Amino acid sequence: MKKVIVTGGAGFIGSAVCRHLVKDKECSVLNLDKLTYAGVPESLKEIEDSPLYRFEKADVCDKAAVASIFADYQPDAVMHLAAESHVDRSIDGPSAFIETNIVGTYNMLECAREYWQSLPEKTSNSKLQTPNRSEFRFHHISTDEVYGSLGAEGLFEETTSYDPRSPYSASKASSDHLVKAWFHTYGLPVVITNCSNNYGPYHFPEKLIPLVILNALDEKPLPIYGKGDQIRDWLYVEDHARALVTVVESGKLGETYNVGGRNERTNLEVVETICVILDELRPRGEGSYKDLITYVADRPGHDMRYAIDATKLETELGWKALENFDTGIRRTIQWYLDNDWWWRPIREDRYSGERLGTK
Repeated sequence: MKKVIVTGGAGFIGSAVCRHLVKDKECSVLNLDKLTYAGVPESLKEIEDSPLYRFEKADVCDKAAVASIFADYQPDAVMHLAAESHVDRSIDGPSAFIETNIVGTYNMLECAREYWQSLPEKTSNSKLQTPNRSEFRFHHISTDEVYGSLGAEGLFEETTSYDPRSPYSASKASSDHLVKAWFHTYGLPVVITNCSNNYGPYHFPEKLIPLVILNALDEKPLPIYGKGDQIRDWLYVEDHARALVTVVESGKLGETYNVGGRNERTNLEVVETICVILDELRPRGEGSYKDLITYVADRPGHDMRYAIDATKLETELGWKALENFDTGIRRTIQWYLDNDWWWRPIREDRYSGERLGTK
């Protein structure tokens, strides 16, 4: 790949993908982002002055704007990450999830299809240096939440039936089906990934891990939904970014690849681990951060367990996670301790840690 459009590149996972593509893969990247509340341009500070990086403020629901960007930029690949992603917010206001995750994905697919069909075909003796039909890729990035809730045993595999339970996961399941339909109906060269819960630097502080870290530093309650016995498989965001680029480069067309960290923890275990590390790195004046743990009413329709089987990605494409949860969570906490320039304005101006998703 020489030129890649990344949608949602100012978000948590999208910014990690942009940084990896520019710094490690030396690809030219166009970041297409609407800059909603969760879009943080400062997450691209490391690459913002690179000649390989370009930003375009645009909405994936604006088909004319997206089509114009395709025509102007002439990408070799698209990595579609733009999405509303917070389950609690989808409970409070599902309409934004329908618009961005379903209608926005439809627009991206149609613009990609029209662009792809306009490209020249590369033959065996062709020396085309410009984008061509046979090498173009559309990568749709999704979530393990489309599979629903697991029991105490088993793992989500690529063949697991879809069973979404929240407005967020239902909207992502719908977008996955659209992508597969554009592959089977029109031949658009697509790949799909479904990932487990991400964590790491530059994570918007409405999600569990950054919320707990920053609430602890502010001496605020650390909310635990229900008993805290819900289980998630945690994936370090930079490992995920490497996996996504591996799939768009080498994945088989029309295939789905699950991306997971093989790091299952209950929510309570996650919060207690954060407290133990903070007790070591930034001790309270009195007592442990565990004293701030507060149990609150559970989220409506809260799935009990997610766990990914990443065997297909590991064996077929050779990807391996470099971080386990113990190393990754320590790196994450240290990053938040060292980078209040990034998160403090967000806590002060956009989201201060209030409860969402109670409707």
